[in-house]
Amino acid sequence: MSNLAALPRDFDALLAKVPEGFSVSERVVEPVAILSRVSGKMSVALGGKRMVRGEVRLIEAPSISHAWIADGAILRPLPKDAPGLVAKCLGDEAPDDISYATAIRLLRTPPEGLEIEAAPDLLHSGKITAEELPPEIDIPGLHANLFPYQARGVRWMWETVNRTGGLILADEMGLGKTLQIIALLLMDPPENAAPALIVCPTSLIANWVREFGKFAPSLSLMVHRGAHRAGIYRDLQVASVVITTYETMVNDISIFSSFEWAWVICDEAQAIKNPHSNRRQAIVTIPRRKSIPMTGTPVENTLMDLWSLADFAIPGMLGDRTVFEVEFPDTLEAGQALGRLTDPIILKRRVRDVAADLPDRIDIDLPLELDDGLARHYDNVREATLEKYPVAGALVATLQLQLVCAHPWLRTPDAALVDWDDAKIVTREDLPLLTPKLERTVELLREAFANGRKVIVFALFNRIGDLIRTACKDFAETYWGAINGSTPQEDRQTIIDEFSAHDGAACLILNPKAAGAGLNITAATVVVHFTPVWNPALEAQASARAHRRGQTEPVTVYRLFYKDTVEEVMIERSAWKSDLANETVPVSSRDAQDIRRALAISPVKP
Repeated sequence: MSNLAALPRDFDALLAKVPEGFSVSERVVEPVAILSRVSGKMSVALGGKRMVRGEVRLIEAPSISHAWIADGAILRPLPKDAPGLVAKCLGDEAPDDISYATAIRLLRTPPEGLEIEAAPDLLHSGKITAEELPPEIDIPGLHANLFPYQARGVRWMWETVNRTGGLILADEMGLGKTLQIIALLLMDPPENAAPALIVCPTSLIANWVREFGKFAPSLSLMVHRGAHRAGIYRDLQVASVVITTYETMVNDISIFSSFEWAWVICDEAQAIKNPHSNRRQAIVTIPRRKSIPMTGTPVENTLMDLWSLADFAIPGMLGDRTVFEVEFPDTLEAGQALGRLTDPIILKRRVRDVAADLPDRIDIDLPLELDDGLARHYDNVREATLEKYPVAGALVATLQLQLVCAHPWLRTPDAALVDWDDAKIVTREDLPLLTPKLERTVELLREAFANGRKVIVFALFNRIGDLIRTACKDFAETYWGAINGSTPQEDRQTIIDEFSAHDGAACLILNPKAAGAGLNITAATVVVHFTPVWNPALEAQASARAHRRGQTEPVTVYRLFYKDTVEEVMIERSAWKSDLANETVPVSSRDAQDIRRALAISPVKP
């Protein structure tokens, strides 16, 4: 008989009319709810669990309402209350389309009298599942060629988020999390009535705007921050993508929570790991269809970090916070048990995992924005310097603005003579230690160290190293080394050897003028150019300290610069000089043009 579901659901009623070809065993079978994935949907089936020749066999009942199973040609009873237990677990959800949160809840806390089993592929990590997907994807409107691992990542996110409503993107830095998110949004472009909301640190707004403009120009953008932001929620429904900061999101939460968003995406999502923070409490109140926190370090301090991220991505997935703390203390065993539940909704790949797809050097420009106070300070320094030095003002102002962009606490004894070694730190209460550039550097270091990578930071001003170390004072057991013009030649190799041999987090802070050539530092796989230089050859020599013969892993090179400042001109000039072979304009005239343009632009928003 093929249609067993048509038979009586009660086993006693079945006994009255045993179908032809079947026999009956009245020994009750241990009941089990079987979780699986069918056609992209999560489903649950009622079944029985038997041990046959030392192997566990799971046998599904004809439906979740049938209190028996067909074990081959033998009909075996389940406990009479088994269908009721499953029905109670599901509530109003259909058995062939349950939420991921419900599935995880059942695995986490099975009801008394009912064992829960997951199909083998149900709990595969995002990394494993993504690797099995096709390495190509066609996305209309995407102006980029995705690496195979990126195409797989977008496919995995699309399939996962449509099944679960949320996920955690935890790829290591340098693998293109931003590009993958942009590609994902283009799979089903958000509309003005229900746009995508991207929440990020202030320092990353410029990078998001740049990436959208480069890779998805068809998506309309709105940046919501500063004095001229929206006053009512309808003012936010004028673009397909809205970008804002965590601080602005908190301040304007009444506006953000006034309608449903297609997506809410959190970049540098460690900002919402603390369940007690204003950021975390605010953002979870925003109505949304899909949620994605992005962070290269989903667990930094405690397992509660992961609860916060997962609960934002899929509300209720890991249950109540207080219950979670008891169920998952900060132990290795608890971490392993938690990973079994969360790995299927986390995509975390390291550079070494996808190295075959990558070039041996990954160059990433990171444009940053000065906040309003620093932007005004920048303009004030420019105007004051030009007024004080009417003859050599252009050159002096350019040098002073480089100093401001490096850090507003740096000062030189004579403004007309910027000596990289003489710049001193003079603290100011009205200007912060954590500038957007320093904040971004700290996050790059944090993520690199979490993934076992060593870092070189190049900075023209020697005291930048002191500021970085101050900002990273909570980084335990980190090796810090520095090489600049004052470092004796005989000590330099010793510092490099100590850096290379250190087992754990390690950072070298180098002045490119002093340590940009002649050194082999292949232990480092991340390079951060904290301050741009006018000469691209100097920058290339500096990057080559890590990216050179003997390096066995891809090297990620970051260039940090402020938009609408002298640094943006320096970055553009560097690109121009790199292609100078066919240039007909004399360098001297181009130099003058660059300086004039550098002094003509302003980071202050109108």
